[in-house]
Amino acid sequence: MLVGSSPRRVAVIGGSRIPFARANGAYASVGNQEMLTASLKAVVDKYALKGVRLGDVVAGAVMKHSSQWNLARESLLDSGLSPETPGLDVQRACGTSIEAAIIVANKIALGQIDAGIAGGVDTVSDPPVVFGKAYQQILLRAHRARSFGERAAAFLSLRPSNFKPVFPGTGEPRTGLSMGQHTERMARDWQITRAEQDAFSLASHQRASRAWSEGFMAELVVPYLGLQSDNNVRADTSLEKLGKLKPSFAKDGTLTAGNSTPMTDGSAAVLLASEDWARTRGLPVQAYLTYGKAAAVDFVGGEGLLMAPAYAVPRMLADAGLTLQDFDFYEIHEAFAAQVLCTLKAWESEKFCRDRLGLAKPLGSIDRAKLNVKGSSVAVGHPFAATGARIVATLAKLLDERGSGRGLISVCTAGGMGVTAIMEK
Repeated sequence: MLVGSSPRRVAVIGGSRIPFARANGAYASVGNQEMLTASLKAVVDKYALKGVRLGDVVAGAVMKHSSQWNLARESLLDSGLSPETPGLDVQRACGTSIEAAIIVANKIALGQIDAGIAGGVDTVSDPPVVFGKAYQQILLRAHRARSFGERAAAFLSLRPSNFKPVFPGTGEPRTGLSMGQHTERMARDWQITRAEQDAFSLASHQRASRAWSEGFMAELVVPYLGLQSDNNVRADTSLEKLGKLKPSFAKDGTLTAGNSTPMTDGSAAVLLASEDWARTRGLPVQAYLTYGKAAAVDFVGGEGLLMAPAYAVPRMLADAGLTLQDFDFYEIHEAFAAQVLCTLKAWESEKFCRDRLGLAKPLGSIDRAKLNVKGSSVAVGHPFAATGARIVATLAKLLDERGSGRGLISVCTAGGMGVTAIMEK
């Protein structure tokens, strides 16, 4: 061990975030740094951390400009924390902030730090639009030129095509397919119907809507730029309305705008600490982060792109000595309704569990009344790197209100990866 002789328990004190907003809307005028700062400041204000030096702030974004290479550190400098607090940028696609939470938790468990914040942010409204490699090479030739003639020759080689902007790609580099196209394949392979997906999505919106109307979200979300709540939640949606939407990724497909996550802007952050640090500052512990696991699959070789959590969870359960049924809450990120349903079906499949996971019997089914009880990404939205921190804060509050229990977190990511965790009270 790098520090200490035995691991310490890692307390989740709680979290805060700004409302998640549909892309190119409420947050179109701001970028990653402003939004991440807003969530960090909300945590600072909530837990009276102004001027406090924390052990680390670990956060990241999936889509960011090259100038944002030090995003976590720059954001925390405006948050109210002591400027002596270090910051670390991380990125594991949609699993970024749950991975950040695990990193902070490991540092606390080892005694390297006493407290830290994990977070994430993403904006689709302020994408890193660049120019192609040909234009880059011309500019570099001009920069290296030793004479006016060489510099002029470089610029004279410019062509109109050099000024065509390059937008961030949505396809997997290894396959060229978008995440939606990959998930269409998964839905077909696992025989997930359009009706199942729409019903699942309706439940997500209904639960998220109730979470807002009943006041559950009030403690977790701070207003930002005039937005008071997540603006993708549709309290008035119905199976009829969802059923009228056309397929988004294939003419004969089952994935639509209604059963897929919308492009979203937003940020979230969560405070973790040792029990002693929390006790000294008089901060109640909402829950404990006890296990974490990452996995990856060969999606080029045939496995579903978003199936990695189906592998990570049983490995984590083995670490913890638990079964899939030993949980009071299941927080499974809804990249697409189909992706969640594929994962659940895989765990119920004797063939998958035997051939892919090497298990003697299926993991089995879960009580779906315990799944995403306050809604999830299909309804709330999904700013890629922020979703994990949103889920950790939500689950911590659920466990705290219950008084005891255990929750499972599962987040699929681009690149065929998945990050999972267990929280307890």
